[in-house]
Order: sequence, then structure tokens, then C-alpha cells
Amino acid sequence: MFAALKPLLFALDPEAAHNLTLAALKTGLVPAAPADDPILATTMAGLALPNPIGLAAGFDKDAEVPDAMLKLGFGFVECGSVCPRPQPGNAKPRLFRLMEDEAVINRFGFNSKGVEFAHARLTARAGRPGVVGINLGANKDSEDRTDDYVVALRALAALASYVTVNISSPNTPGLRALQDGAALADLIARVMAARGALDVPVFVKVAPDQGEDDWATIVRACIDGGVDGLIVSNTTVSRPPLASRHAGETGGLSGKPLKPLAMAALTRFRAETGGALPLIAVGGIASGQDAYDRIRAGASAVQLYSALVYHGPGLVGRVKAELAALLRRDGFASVGAAVGVPQV
Repeated sequence: MFAALKPLLFALDPEAAHNLTLAALKTGLVPAAPADDPILATTMAGLALPNPIGLAAGFDKDAEVPDAMLKLGFGFVECGSVCPRPQPGNAKPRLFRLMEDEAVINRFGFNSKGVEFAHARLTARAGRPGVVGINLGANKDSEDRTDDYVVALRALAALASYVTVNISSPNTPGLRALQDGAALADLIARVMAARGALDVPVFVKVAPDQGEDDWATIVRACIDGGVDGLIVSNTTVSRPPLASRHAGETGGLSGKPLKPLAMAALTRFRAETGGALPLIAVGGIASGQDAYDRIRAGASAVQLYSALVYHGPGLVGRVKAELAALLRRDGFASVGAAVGVPQV
């Protein structure tokens, strides 16, 4: 089905194609994926997952189609980023396909319908099965961005399986400064205080573009602050060699060219945490081998998004089948048994 529709979708503006995809998913006419191979069942920060393949934030910004994506076979879905107040994001065009590179550049700038809209959507699905996380962002014109995360968490955490504090988007000026030592420690303290007694894991999503002195600072702030896990990593502002005419567009680069940088970031964060924090790997994952490599490098679970643009929804099933085969080939009885076991 995707192969037949791909030329039509690629003839459209990328953002228009994405909106058309969301509209189709909202109909609920989505084929149900077969039951997962039992070897793929795992846990992440106390969350029971039928498989470790998650949908990364950015696809479903306003929590409009999480159940459709779970039905397609994802083990968990992360919606967002959701900002406290509605905002349109940056001017269009702001999404670019780099087809020759199997990559995407976006500079959306946290376009969001706001927490009230997301709250209504999550309330409507309350009680349904499936792990659905919410990625939180900050409004561009906010005077206190840390407070934005607190406000969004208070509004949505009780309706989510987990929440992610996204301080690593490159498309909101100054946002990545929240990854710096004292600012990050203050942010985490205020967010964790806002969570209170709610039994909801809190993750922090980091950038792959850190300097050598930043890794340990981020890890120490997260461990000391009681964060439940790290998502490694967001898009990159760096530009490896690219073939597409869109290579010079500003924004965050994702997809296949991000894979080496994202793997390097995962390896470094695994070394810095020593396994003390669960890690979710993102960036350039497009096969079961990619997922397996991240798991062996220390990830408890993985997320993908950009690869769907080029390979369609059938990719989810292929990744899971390939991952299950690799686990069995190497004698692992579960995903958890393979986490952080170095490959020879």
C-alpha cells in the first residue's frame, strides 16, 4: 500500500503530506499489527512494553493519533512536543525531505495546539491500553521557560505513561541553554517537585551536539535530580556530507546521516551513566540491526520517525522481526538480557 502511495505523497509539500497522513490515521481504519514475538517484551523505567520499538516525538505533536500508531505495532508512542500555550511555530516552509540522503531537516519551532487540546485528546483515550508518553516543550515567547515545563507537566502528567522534558530542540532560540549545569539542575528540581507523588517516569531528551565538558554535567544533574531516564538524542545542527539540494537549510537534521552521531552520543551517555539510568536511543534507526546495535550499546528501547517517511508503516514490523531474529541468533532470551552487552 505505501509503495503505491509514496509517489503521491512525495509529490506533495512534506508538511502537507504529513497532515494528510494524520488525517488518514484519524479515521481509525488502520490495519492491526500481529501479536508481538514474546522475546521482544521488555521494561523501561518500570514501564512494561510489548516491544522496544517506539515512535519518536514530532510525528504526533498534539496527541491526535497515538492509538492508531500503537495499532500499527509500536511498543510505545511519544506525542509532542506540547507547549503550555498554542503557538504556530516558525514560518513555512519548515520541513524538507533530503531524499538522496534518506534524511529530513525541520525547523518547526514547537508548533503546538497547547496543553488544553492535548489534555482533551488524552482524556478521551483514558483507560485504553498502551504506553503513551508526552514530550513537553516551552513557548518561544515565554519569560520563564522552566516554568513552562512545570505548567505542562502539571496539566498532562496524570494522563501520560511518562513525560519527556525536551530541552534539546534546535529550533527555539536559547532552548538548548537549559542543558547547561545550573540551569538544568534547577529545571529538574522544579519539574520533579511538580511531579510530586505521581507515579509517572520523567525523561530528559538531550542533543547529540554536546561539547566534551557537557556530558558528565548533564548526567550528574539528571542522576542527582532523580530523573528516570535519558532520550539520546534529538536532531543535530551539524551537517555531515549530504547530497540533497536542501542540505543548506537551517534546522535539525534527522534520518540516516544522524546515525553515527546518535550512536556516538549513546555510547558516551552509557559510559557516563554506567547503566544507572535507562537510555532510549533515537536517530537514524531504520532496521532491526540498527535497533539491535543501540540495545547492545546500552539502550533499553529505541525510537524512530524519519525512517517512516521513506519506508512506510510496514517498517515497524520488519524492524521487530529482524530484532527478534538477531536476539535469538546471539543466544539472548530477551531484550533486557542484551542491553549494554558489547558486540565483539
